[in-house]
Amino acid sequence: MIPPSFDYVRPATVDDAVSALADAGEEGKVLAGGQSLVPLLRLRLAYPETLIDLDRLDVLREIRDDGGALSIGAMATHHQVVRDPLVRAHAPLIAQAAATVADPAVRHRGTFGGSLAHADPAGDLPAVALALDAVFHTRSARGEREIPARAFFVDWMTSALEPDELLLSVRVPKLGPGWGAHYEKFHRTAQAWAVVGVACAVRRERGAIEDARIALTNMGPAPVRASSAEEFVAGRSVSEDAFRAASERAAEGTSPPGDLHGSPEYRTHLARVLTARALTAAASIRPES
Repeated sequence: MIPPSFDYVRPATVDDAVSALADAGEEGKVLAGGQSLVPLLRLRLAYPETLIDLDRLDVLREIRDDGGALSIGAMATHHQVVRDPLVRAHAPLIAQAAATVADPAVRHRGTFGGSLAHADPAGDLPAVALALDAVFHTRSARGEREIPARAFFVDWMTSALEPDELLLSVRVPKLGPGWGAHYEKFHRTAQAWAVVGVACAVRRERGAIEDARIALTNMGPAPVRASSAEEFVAGRSVSEDAFRAASERAAEGTSPPGDLHGSPEYRTHLARVLTARALTAAASIRPES
């Protein structure tokens, strides 16, 4: 299909992009990598009056060491994130999850910030951002603000971004010594969305789990932390029995969708199985054969 007509703006600076967003108001749309928006335009599921293309804003592609955290530019591609040495060293959960996004062609064009701002509950990166307590740095004509991941994802494909607000970067606290991380995903084919995914990070000390962060993909209208499982496993000795018991609590408080790819009951089962696997891998425990 052919997209509806729209005005096209290609700003050269972040300030120009913010001004263009302010002028467009609720009728403007930001184009980053285009891997989510372009199909919506072609299917006429999105009707922007103004399209603001960020492709010239190389400053938003930077990945920087920010002391106790990494600052990942919103325009960094999935491929860039997967290969970046800072991300691999200090936020390996992001690199693991980004490597599972779609296929190589999409990963070379799709952007880290675009995927997060799209806020698809079946997307891999929103749950990862939630598990890592990421903070979103935005700018509008009204000024800048920081939005914690817990407040950023509001509902199905709905984020806390205002219509005139541009996502600049995402600040991700580093995982220091003692931390292990793993992203476990079940999908029908290599390019498909996750039926269910689990983003997990655990901190080990003296044979016990001192801290656990578990977030679920596609178990509700937005990514959700598996708080009951986190609380259960924290402080317990590292063991597969503890992880299995924690995983039985993984789906508490969730509202998984039902569709052609799985019923709510099936997704609940998957969330438990994948949580046990993710905890085991994050804690570097060899699973039983």
